[in-house]
Order: sequence, then structure tokens, then C-alpha cells
Amino acid sequence: MGLLHNQHMDRREFLTKTSLGLGSVALASLLSPVNMYGRQTDPAGGGVLDALHYAPKAKRVIYLFQSGGPSQMELFDYKPLLNKREGDELPDSIRGGQRLTGMTSDQKSFPLAGSVFDFAQHGQSGAWVSELMPYTAAISDELCFIKSLHTEAINHDPAITFFQSGSQLGGRPSIGSWISYGLGSDNKNLPAFCVLLSRARKDGAGQPLYAKLWGSSFLPSQHQGVQFRSGKDPVLYLHDPAGLKKSSRRRMLDTLEGLNRIQYEKVMDPEINSRIAQYEMAYRMQASVPETMDISKEPDYIYDMYGPDSRIPGTYAANCLLARRLAEKDVKFIQLYQQDWDHHGNLPNLIKDMSKSVDQPSAALVLDLKQRGLLEDTLVIWGGEFGRTNYSQGKLTKEYYGRDHHPRCFTMWMAGGGVKKGYTHGETCEFGYNIVKDPVHVHDFQATLLHLLGVDHEKLIFKHQGRRFRLTDVSGHVVRDILS
Repeated sequence: MGLLHNQHMDRREFLTKTSLGLGSVALASLLSPVNMYGRQTDPAGGGVLDALHYAPKAKRVIYLFQSGGPSQMELFDYKPLLNKREGDELPDSIRGGQRLTGMTSDQKSFPLAGSVFDFAQHGQSGAWVSELMPYTAAISDELCFIKSLHTEAINHDPAITFFQSGSQLGGRPSIGSWISYGLGSDNKNLPAFCVLLSRARKDGAGQPLYAKLWGSSFLPSQHQGVQFRSGKDPVLYLHDPAGLKKSSRRRMLDTLEGLNRIQYEKVMDPEINSRIAQYEMAYRMQASVPETMDISKEPDYIYDMYGPDSRIPGTYAANCLLARRLAEKDVKFIQLYQQDWDHHGNLPNLIKDMSKSVDQPSAALVLDLKQRGLLEDTLVIWGGEFGRTNYSQGKLTKEYYGRDHHPRCFTMWMAGGGVKKGYTHGETCEFGYNIVKDPVHVHDFQATLLHLLGVDHEKLIFKHQGRRFRLTDVSGHVVRDILS
């Protein structure tokens, strides 16, 4: 067993434990195990934080991630100058030598492209919203727009990974995993972190999404996101094999837990406790998941609110409705991914279809939460990984143009959960190319999200391979101007 034990212990860990001996045990009883080892103390579902750092404004998060990079110029960031100077060359003074993707770096010309869609101001806040988003426009007084997001990532995978994990490189815990790790679960029968993937277009043109985006990496594995699917098996491998009685399943899990605990006492690998917790969660989910995922009893007016697609499993609208049901069950972090926003060409037609598919259900989710008294402590987020360029990628005509990736500035919106209503934060230049007021970096966004949940982003850490990691890495500031 000595060999088996060493397989779970690196050199630093071995020297530390053998040199300190019983002294380390005594010290661990006096100090927080989290501070010493950066590991979760309650594998059954509790978070590592003994107390929140701030009074929380939000109890849960619904993150509607729009994968591919929606064009802010067509949706929320009104730039009439682009229409006035349609076809003119992007001034070098505005571009400022910014690096471009390989898709437009060889272009000899960068013609400015105005939006073909009309904009208008809405609500008492006077928020500018495109005609593509009429339902979102109708709730603009509930929304907090951030028009000054920026990132260093210029391609999809590193940009999405950056938003979801705080690093452009894979291998870091996802934002939902950090929240599960820190805060635990408010519902012992459902995971703290649930993931919903909406159907991509039939042509499969959407950017791929990988499980690393909701993975737990070096955090205990029970904090990884659990993907809920449409169909008869919402969670894979959850049901018992045919012919296995519930009582037999219970006896098997009890026996397995006993064996795992014996193993844990011998090798002291914390992942064994995570495995036990996951088996028990799966057992409880056998009853809770089917009930939660069954939307057949929702009244007709709810389906009408979310739109006709809400009756079709796997659609964005149906997943927005499921997100509300998960929020009602006090799931801590609900991540919904929608693909197909990557419009390098034929943008006017493609973005029209995409906007129609997400506009009504996104707005309905906010209104549905509000009418149930849940919006006040539920933070809803809508946005992608970067924005789009103000110039056309390829040929520019009135009916056909495209936009390349643009990390320098883009827009997202938030609602509920402690953010200001009817407020717009940040401003871009008249060309829509650079930020001129109140920039918000990806890490600032993440720090603010944690703050709204009552967590100091600098204090939620995990020690791994000799380094203390956190979601915001070594930067990030709370954007206090958007807090209500």
C-alpha cells in the first residue's frame, strides 16, 4: 500500500507531510484547511467559504453566453457615422496598428460598414436598441448595458475560454466551478452548476463548444458543470440498468462508499471523497432531474411568453425556460450556450435569424423571473466572447457584408441581481472601434460577478502545484458604477 500511497503524492507533498508529522495534524485543526491546502472541506456540497466577504446582491446566476461574437454594431452600439461614411477607408489613426485575424490581415482595403438595421431609443432610460431586438428593447429599463467590454483574445477558442475560466489557455476551472467550489449548493438534489447547450444551425456552422468550458480542472471534480440534454436522458448514465431495483442500487452505493472510505484512509486522496459525493448526487438526481426537466405542465401563457420554439426541446427558447425552472430550484450557476453568432459574411441575413431566435426568450426569461420574485436575487447575463469590426470583411454591398473579430470593444447586458436598471456603462468612439469611457476588462467583469454573489475575487483561491490560483488570475477590479 506504500507504493499506492506515493502514487497520489508528489515530492513536495511527501516531504511536507513526513517532515511535519503530527505537528501538521495539530496545526490543521487550528487553521482553515482551505488556507493550508486549498481544498474543499465539505465534499457533500458545501462551499469552502466559511462566510461571505460582502452582503450578496445575487443568490444565483443565469449566464446566456452567445458564442461566436454578436455584432454590437447591429444590436446595441448605435454608430450613425458609419452609415454616413459607408465605404470610406478606416482611418489609420482609429485602427492604431491593432493586430487583425488571418481572415482580414491580407485585405488591401478596410471599408467602413454601417448597419442596415434601424435603431431607436427605448424606455425612460433612452437605451439605443436595434430593430432586430424588439423584445429586448421593450425591457430596456430592466437592463444594465456595458458597452465597453474588451479582451486580449482575438480568436474564438481562447476568447471563450478566457471568459469562462479567466485564462486564454485551457486547463483552468470554469467560472461556474469556482462559484460551486466557493459557495456550494442551495439544493442538495441538483448540481450547483448546470449547463444547457442550444441546438446549432442545421449546417453545423457554429463554433464548437468543448467540455473544458464547464470543467473543474484542478478543483475537486464534483464542482464541474453537469450538462443537461434534451431527450429522454437529460443527464447521461443517470438511470439504473434495467432490472435493478432502487433498494439494490442503494445497497450497492453504501457498499461502494465503505470501500472508498477505506481507500481514502490509506491514500488520503481528496478526489475519493469527491467521487463519493458524485455517486450520491447522481442517486438523488434520479428523482429530481426528471421532475425539473419536465416542462409539459407549464401553462400556455408561459410558452407564449417564451415564443413558439419553447415547445421544441433543445432550442434556445426551451433552454431559457429550463433555466428559469433551475433557478426556481436554487441552482447556483446556470450556463446556457447559444452558437452561430460568427458572421464573417452574409451578416444581414444571418444576424436577423439569430436575433429572432434569442430576442424573445431572453426578454421572457427576465420578465418571468421578475413576475415570480426571482429577478431581484438572480443575475442574468447576455453576451459573447468579443465584438465585430466596424469595417467589412470582404466585399461590401448594401445587402451583403461581414464583420471580423474585434476584441477592443463590445457590448453585453445584465439584469437583476444587484445591477442598476436602465443604465448604460461605458462608451465607444464614434467609429465604434475604440473605448473612450469606462473600459471593462474580462477580469473586471468576473470580479464584479463574484462581488454580486458576496465574494471577494482576490480571496477565493486554490493552491495547485505551488501556486495560488483564482478566477481573475492577477488582475480585475469590481465595476462599482453598475452596482445598484
